[in-house]
Amino acid sequence: MIGAICLIAYPTFSDWWNRMHQSYAVASYVEQTEDLSGEEKQQMLDVAHVYNEALAANGDRWHLTDEQRQTYENTLDITGTGIMGYVTIPRIKVKLPVYHGTSEGVLQIAAGHLAGTSLPVGGETTHAVISGHTGLPSAKLLTGLDELQKGDTFAFHVLDETYTYQVDQISVVLPSDISKLNIESGKDYATLITCTPYGVNSHRLLVRGHRIPNPKVPDATTYDEPGYMTAVAALVIGLLVSIIGFACVWLAQLWRRGRIVKADRVAAGRHSSGRRA
Repeated sequence: MIGAICLIAYPTFSDWWNRMHQSYAVASYVEQTEDLSGEEKQQMLDVAHVYNEALAANGDRWHLTDEQRQTYENTLDITGTGIMGYVTIPRIKVKLPVYHGTSEGVLQIAAGHLAGTSLPVGGETTHAVISGHTGLPSAKLLTGLDELQKGDTFAFHVLDETYTYQVDQISVVLPSDISKLNIESGKDYATLITCTPYGVNSHRLLVRGHRIPNPKVPDATTYDEPGYMTAVAALVIGLLVSIIGFACVWLAQLWRRGRIVKADRVAAGRHSSGRRA
């Protein structure tokens, strides 16, 4: 029974654990960003823009050399953990850290920036692509991305800058089809990618947006924050402890009753044997 309870509780606990990691990763990123001077931030953004310009001119941007990959991994990595910023998607109340690369280790806990695409710092002739899993029992991540509609927005937050994009194209393609991820001259695009349909993952859902001015009204969406997640954790853990405690008491009572019944049967057997003698 305890095993069944743990099995049932695993998705909830795992999702909480991943959300905790995500919220603390974002909070840590914001804190370290605030410690940088304005000049340091601008220098990092300048380096990112130079990288994007070179990438747009690269005829083989999907196959980076070792030197190019090292430059990519170092750019915007202010914490040394690979995080380059975070993305917010108000429609589905998602706030995720964005890491360099799309390794499985990254995609299990966060969103990954697709190497070979522009860094998410805006600018003409750029196209940033962010990938994330959908439908994992252990984490929400980009689950719900298929709910986005044309006109919805999402935003990248890099250093202390915010880059807002409005959805203008939603496509479903085969995994090998990268034609819609091209960098177009003069355009400032960003695309969110996830697997589709749920449980099958035979195709890729591409949600593209074009850059728009940041809204004058601040984003009022309620996202998971460290304090909130800690409160949820305390509630979930308390509930699990109570359930397991109840199960242990119940099993102990069953065991005790079994022993009593067995003892009664043994005593009855002895009594019958004595009478026959």
